[in-house]
Amino acid sequence: MFQHKYADVNGVRLHYVTAGKGKLILFVHGFPEFWYEWKNQIEEFGRDHQAVALDMRGYNLSSKPADLEQYRMKHLVEDLRALAEHLGHKKFILVGHDWGGAVCWSFPYYYPDLVERLIIINAPHPVVFARELRHNPAQQKASQYMLMFRSPQAESILSGNNYEELYRRVLYWGVQKRVFTEEDRKAYLEAWSQPGALTGGLNYYRTAKVGPSAPEKGMEHPKSPRDLYATPIQVPTLVIWGEKDTALLTGNLVGLEPYVADLTIKRIPEGSHWVVHEKPDLINSYIREFIEG
Repeated sequence: MFQHKYADVNGVRLHYVTAGKGKLILFVHGFPEFWYEWKNQIEEFGRDHQAVALDMRGYNLSSKPADLEQYRMKHLVEDLRALAEHLGHKKFILVGHDWGGAVCWSFPYYYPDLVERLIIINAPHPVVFARELRHNPAQQKASQYMLMFRSPQAESILSGNNYEELYRRVLYWGVQKRVFTEEDRKAYLEAWSQPGALTGGLNYYRTAKVGPSAPEKGMEHPKSPRDLYATPIQVPTLVIWGEKDTALLTGNLVGLEPYVADLTIKRIPEGSHWVVHEKPDLINSYIREFIEG
C-alpha cells in the first residue's frame, strides 16, 4: 500500500511515502521522527485521499544540508509547497506535529490560499510559545532540553549506546504506556543511523535558536508578533493536544484565539507529546471529523 518515492524540489531531494488517490493530505513530522510517525494515518487516510508523509530535510532519506541557513523556516515551508506542487496539488490539507507543527503554523502566513485545513498536534503557535518562554517559569524549565539540543555535544550525547540515549530521553518522555514496539525501535534506529541524520534534526533547534535562553526569538516566524496579532490565520484550524506533554505545556493553548480566526481545540488528558503513537485511532477520528465537517 505504501509507495516510497523521491522529489527533487527547492534545491533538495525529499523522500516521501504516499498511499491512495484524491485530495492531498500532507503529514509533517517533528524531532526525532521521520515519515514513519504517520504510518497509521497514511493507512487510514489513504483510503480516500492521497496521504503523503515526507522525511523533512535533514532526516532519514532526504537531503541533509550542512549549512545552518538551509534550515530557516522559509526553506522548510517552501519544501512543503514545492512537494505539493510536484504531486500535482494546488490546495491541500496540512497536518504537523512538534517541529512539523511549527512549520505548518508558519505555512499559511506564507501561502494562505494553498491550505484547505490546518491540523496541529502538540506544537505551539510561534508567538504564543515566545510568550510562554518569556513569562512562564514552568515552560522555561520544561524547555531546558533545547539548550542541550543546540549544543555541540548533542550528537555525542544522544547517539550514546547505539542511540539508546536518544530513544530513552526523547521518545520515552512522558509516555505513560510503552507504545513503541521492537519493530518501531529498529525503524527509528535505522533512520537515526543515516549519515548526518541526527545533526540534520538538531539543526532545526540551532538555526531557530529556540529555547529558554532566547525567549525573544521564539520559534522563527515570517512576521513580527505585532504583525501576527493583526493578521490571524484564516484557514480553519484544529489543534490537538496531549495534556501530559512534559516538554510543551498546556499554557501554549491559552490565548491562542487571537491568532486563529476559525479555531477548534481537542484536548487529550491522557496523551503525552507522543499522542500520535499512543492514541492513533482517536487522532484519526478527530482529523476525519474536522476535515469532513
